[in-house]
Amino acid sequence: MNHPIFARFYARISQVMERAGLAERREALLAGLSGKVIEVGAGNGLTFAHYPPAVARVLAVEPEPRLRRLARVNAGKALIPVDVVDGLADRLPGEDASFDAAVMSLVLCSVPDQASALREVYRVLKPGGQLRFLEHVLADSSGMIRIQRLLDATIWPRLFGGCHTGRDTAAAIERAGFTLERLERFLLPEIRTPLSYLILGTARRCGGQDASWPPHR
Repeated sequence: MNHPIFARFYARISQVMERAGLAERREALLAGLSGKVIEVGAGNGLTFAHYPPAVARVLAVEPEPRLRRLARVNAGKALIPVDVVDGLADRLPGEDASFDAAVMSLVLCSVPDQASALREVYRVLKPGGQLRFLEHVLADSSGMIRIQRLLDATIWPRLFGGCHTGRDTAAAIERAGFTLERLERFLLPEIRTPLSYLILGTARRCGGQDASWPPHR
């Protein structure tokens, strides 16, 4: 999956976002994690520096070649082992029930099908495993929602790596069979733009030994 224009843009804007407060949010996203983790859509690997030492290993999946190369550079600087591999969110390179946690940061906005991606995350997580997510989402006002929908219906997703500004990601996570345990909504930057509505939270895969897709609710 090659998006060279988007990759160059993202590599630059992500650094700006880090300085604007996203780095602190990444710390909160990953706090308390341990064991074996899969990061889906690792981008250029800016999360790697924030993983706590209790994490034994991270398998970081990134389909875009330029971003994957940058992620490998950042993996070499990380304090915990990080393996960066090619792969897609809807076909993850992992066995059933093989990870203690999954991390998705600014990726569920851009996957072609949220349900398929979340199905794969559910599959590779152990029973009781956590999904940690940090995503920009649907706005909280009808006027801004109209703007988001207009953007999403134009050339915006094609220019920006499939990004959709107005997805209700928290609802999609619940529909996937996860139980939401923590959900924080905030603006970054603290002005209202189509991209500034974010959520940060934790969801848990249901217990039991069956790692298959849960029944529809």
